[in-house]
Amino acid sequence: MDLKTASSLHRLRLVSAPEAVSFLLLLVCSVLKRTTDFNAVPVMGAVHGVLFVLYVLFWLDAWNRTKWGLGTAALYFALSVVPFGGFFADRKLKAEADAAVIASRARAEAAEGAVKA
Repeated sequence: MDLKTASSLHRLRLVSAPEAVSFLLLLVCSVLKRTTDFNAVPVMGAVHGVLFVLYVLFWLDAWNRTKWGLGTAALYFALSVVPFGGFFADRKLKAEADAAVIASRARAEAAEGAVKA
């Protein structure tokens, strides 16, 4: 995995959890708006909107760089519109990035061993 691909996955991970939190807070604010005089929906809606747009942009970049199949890309997109989905996306992206780092190190060690031989 090259540096740009790792960076795109990292950016997607960085925005996935805050996007999930903002979605949950927006849901809570929507309920509070209907049940009390508290109305934070305009503010939370804007915050969530910005984070969702960032998630989609970073998702498109990661999809382009990692060459995910349609199923994997659709899964990461679906996780952005499901409550708590961003937390699962973060966990899956971390596991994917860790596996890529391990594979990259193994290739480097194999190449280094081939050069010494």
